[in-house]
Amino acid sequence: METRAEFWRIYRESLPVLSIALLGGLFSGLVFDGLVGAADRFPGLLVMVPVFLATRGNVYGALGGRVASGLHQGLVTPAFERDDRLTNAVIAAFVNGIGLSIVIGIATWTALLLLGWEHAHLIEFVFIMFMAALLSSGVMVFGLLALLFAGFKRGYDPDNLVGPIVTTLGDVFGMFFLFFSVWLAGVVIP
Repeated sequence: METRAEFWRIYRESLPVLSIALLGGLFSGLVFDGLVGAADRFPGLLVMVPVFLATRGNVYGALGGRVASGLHQGLVTPAFERDDRLTNAVIAAFVNGIGLSIVIGIATWTALLLLGWEHAHLIEFVFIMFMAALLSSGVMVFGLLALLFAGFKRGYDPDNLVGPIVTTLGDVFGMFFLFFSVWLAGVVIP
């Protein structure tokens, strides 16, 4: 009976967050449709999208896992207060998220160049990835922490929340800020 009760508890905790993730994915698809038009101005842009979104999930999923473990062990307090352990994890996530995004811009440009495919300028790819990473990182970190802390305080297992929260925030805000960064690159870069 204990196994069945545990199953239903996990299901009850995960279902609302997964439902929101579904809606977030649909929204991201709509934003992606808007990016398709920008591919004319920045050829090769769409090559970066799946890698950029995967990076959001990987980097901030790791952060969420660290925070969830810290909450379970009592090493992290579910509040926005000074905590060296949490601060170091957040800084590492920022550095990894932004650094990897710059690498994505460079790697995409290099791959397209080597393949002989049409591509935008290196500075355009790097600018777009840097801005999208910078903007989405702030939302990812604070959104993830706020939702994990709130869920933990209400008795939810943070391990059940990390995946759907990271996926939803990464897809929605990653795509939104990617779209915004493409627009900004069109304005700033002649």
